[in-house]
Amino acid sequence: MPLSTTAGVSPDAPVLLRAEKLSHAFDYPLFENIDLTIRENEKVAVIGVSGSGKSTLLHILATLLKPQHGRVELLGSDVYTLTPKQQLAIRRYEIGIIFQFHYLFKGMSAAENVEIATLLSETEPDEALLRRLGIESVMHQRVTELSGGQQQRVSIARVLSKNPRLIFADEPTGNLDDETAHTVMETVFEHIEKVEGALFLVTHDERIADSCDRVYRLEHARLERVR
Repeated sequence: MPLSTTAGVSPDAPVLLRAEKLSHAFDYPLFENIDLTIRENEKVAVIGVSGSGKSTLLHILATLLKPQHGRVELLGSDVYTLTPKQQLAIRRYEIGIIFQFHYLFKGMSAAENVEIATLLSETEPDEALLRRLGIESVMHQRVTELSGGQQQRVSIARVLSKNPRLIFADEPTGNLDDETAHTVMETVFEHIEKVEGALFLVTHDERIADSCDRVYRLEHARLERVR
């Protein structure tokens, strides 16, 4: 079953993310002079081989890594000119980051993991979200008692429970079977529509990438649009 897609994003829709002239290198150049704009209700995917810099680009856009060159504007703020406290407020209230590995607190239950996120972001746990992700019956269990797929869905529930406007997802379905991956991505897409937000997705799964509004390939230090 194909994932649902938006009918199209208005060119007049508000810009939620704008990146200009981004360049970054470690032992070798990862990418140079990347420009990217993402508007309200837009889903953007980036594909590419391992080591091409996809995750580094996501970290830069998501306020986790300052670029060596260029600027990132989120919701109207030039994030790398903000104070650490201001950056933390954006991470806490405005953005959600879904990693390939779940990074849950292993000494706690699934419910406690979600509750921490809602307390920090001053939101409320969403029982409908837990049912949508198929994890409502395991929330009382400790994280270490859950399967890898259940842990990943708890991690995604923790992110979405913050009610973020911008979601950055790094291989969010890499550890999930096809049916669960479909459910997870549909849930993320529904959230984007509900909050009039935006998604920046890094994935190896071209089927999931093709369900987004735009698809780019990061290759040879360049970000090239492929659809």
